[in-house]
Amino acid sequence: MDSMNALMQTEIYNGKSLADLVTLEFLAQAMGSVLAATVILLAGFIVASWVKRRIVQIGDSHASLDVTLFHFLGNLARYVILAFAVLFVLNTFGVQTTSIIAAIGAAGLAIGLAMQGALSNVAAGIMLILFRPFKLGDFIEVNDEMGTVKEITLNNTVIASLSNLKVIIPNSEVWGNTITNYSEFDTRRAEWNFGVGYGANLATAEQVIRDTIMSDSRSHAEPEPFIQVNNLNSSSVDFLVRVWVDAAEYFQYQADMKRKVKEALDAAGIDIPFPTRTLVQASPDASQQASEDGDQQDSAANRNEAAA
Repeated sequence: MDSMNALMQTEIYNGKSLADLVTLEFLAQAMGSVLAATVILLAGFIVASWVKRRIVQIGDSHASLDVTLFHFLGNLARYVILAFAVLFVLNTFGVQTTSIIAAIGAAGLAIGLAMQGALSNVAAGIMLILFRPFKLGDFIEVNDEMGTVKEITLNNTVIASLSNLKVIIPNSEVWGNTITNYSEFDTRRAEWNFGVGYGANLATAEQVIRDTIMSDSRSHAEPEPFIQVNNLNSSSVDFLVRVWVDAAEYFQYQADMKRKVKEALDAAGIDIPFPTRTLVQASPDASQQASEDGDQQDSAANRNEAAA
């Protein structure tokens, strides 16, 4: 009986003994705290999601605003609201949140050393958001991967590859590598090398190439296209051709022009050569005679050496 009384009087929580905890008053208070914590968490999630949507909608509704930046701000606001909700929940149960914040700050250095890789991704993500070398929807090439940017988070960048595969690249590898943004400028310059035979009329060949390319509505007349002889190969005279086109049409345009120019040159009777090689084979009699002459020379040399 004495041991039972001692157990009931033992301090369990917040200066209260077990006897105090089993009272209806305390149980009602605890249930109220749990209910309040649940309401705070639900309200926190609802408010955080609503604030994020509103911030993202602001960026989407104004063409002059950077969508990538507002997506980042929306995620940041959501995490901040959820963090405050958790602090309110802890405070509801009587936990001293100031001591928790102090402990987190003291452990920050150790956490930072243990998570250098993750923090480097976060730092790189912040740099990508601030300097914005690309934005959502841009077609880029980075770290030997090429695709359309779908998402930029604090940890990684998500792109859809040419095969429509989801590629996730850590931000540290994005920021630390060369980034090629194919969508940054409205126009691009397509470039080809077309070879014709040495017997072809170069003026006619140049005119055929020019008429074929410039007849396409996608070709830009300004800046003026560049079409000139650039190289004299062993089997062909090469024309270097450079024409400006809208960036969105670049890849299909470049492929189409290769075929159209080939067909136009064929129709004009202009030869498009390919490398050739001439092989000269000696006759069997000549080879045998050369072998016999060689044997005779070797024998004479051996006799001279023996005589010496």
